[in-house]
Amino acid sequence: NKRGVDELPGEGVVRTAAKTSLYSGLGLMVFLLMVARPLIALYIGPEAAASPGLLDAAHDYVKIRALSMPTSLLGGVLQAALLGAKDSVTPLVSILYSTVVNVSGDYLLVNKFHMGLKGAAIATLCAQLAGTIAMIGPARRKLLAKGSSLGLLPRWVTGGAPDAINSKTFLKFAAPVLTLIIGKISAFGFMTNAAAGLPGQPATLAAHQIALSLFFFASPFLEVISQIAQSFLPTFQVLPKPQKGKTVDKKEWNRASDRFVLRLESVGILVGALIAAAVGSIVAFFPGIVTKDLAVQATAKPLAYCLAAGAFLTAPVAVSEGTLIARGQLKYLAGVYVASTALLPPVLRRIRAGGGPVSQVWVCFAAFQLFRSLFFAGRLLMKRGDGDGGETE
Repeated sequence: NKRGVDELPGEGVVRTAAKTSLYSGLGLMVFLLMVARPLIALYIGPEAAASPGLLDAAHDYVKIRALSMPTSLLGGVLQAALLGAKDSVTPLVSILYSTVVNVSGDYLLVNKFHMGLKGAAIATLCAQLAGTIAMIGPARRKLLAKGSSLGLLPRWVTGGAPDAINSKTFLKFAAPVLTLIIGKISAFGFMTNAAAGLPGQPATLAAHQIALSLFFFASPFLEVISQIAQSFLPTFQVLPKPQKGKTVDKKEWNRASDRFVLRLESVGILVGALIAAAVGSIVAFFPGIVTKDLAVQATAKPLAYCLAAGAFLTAPVAVSEGTLIARGQLKYLAGVYVASTALLPPVLRRIRAGGGPVSQVWVCFAAFQLFRSLFFAGRLLMKRGDGDGGETE
């Protein structure tokens, strides 16, 4: 390469993605630190913002969590790159470090030093930092050639030559994936905004946040199946080289790909059922685990079934999404996300205007997941037997 180092395949993509994620995280961190308070007030609505101490507590939490944006985005890139290199051990070790730091931090800062929400935010910040640091060394050894670096510092500091794959080229591919992420984040933002405008504050919003936290806790167990699909399905995109004069039949190779997807879907449904039962049971039968406030417990209990339904439907969504990404169906994925995200706010506005229970917000989310699940599964059925079927070069 231009540095005089023999690069490994895909090294330029990893370096560009890592650098882009770090700089994007720094920009997002600065943005949140500057405008967090007015954004939160707009986000939760005037009724919830008027609750004593709620806006101040949320602002303090967001300011601390904003500091984790650079390492959080960088960690996501390194995890995806390692999984793409079929290294599932390092991300698992990273999650282990992160979990230990988070649990230990929560125990010390919240229970021992009584720092409350600030303590929880600091513990999460340290956990994300520990998880990312745990992946940097293995990523350099396994994804980069000896003598190469992740290129996180600007070129005017390191004096290095530009990569063949620059940020502009990378973002052309990443734009549809970014649309997926924005669609996911927007859905939860719309839901919280609707919940904040319903009667019964602050218990209503607190119950919604409990359900949301449990869903976020469960999501990694579901998203990992999507990452497995993205890591291993590309193998089926290229026919293996002939061995002993025998060539591989393309149709049979595509059928093997479909069988692998079917196994992933089966695993996803099983994991989704277990996760749904776990999070639903916590809200329905053991709400004291997540809150000691009796009013919040009573408000959260009706969310159990719709939270479980949303978590269960996330499993087939994750598997189908990972499969479509691996097969290059990015434009279709982005289109479904744009359409579903556009349909969600009007429904949530009606729920907010009607002043119904917060469970209606989560019924809407379950329907949102069902919509995406049906469209993703339908696309896979239409393309069955057509293993390449991609939209991108």
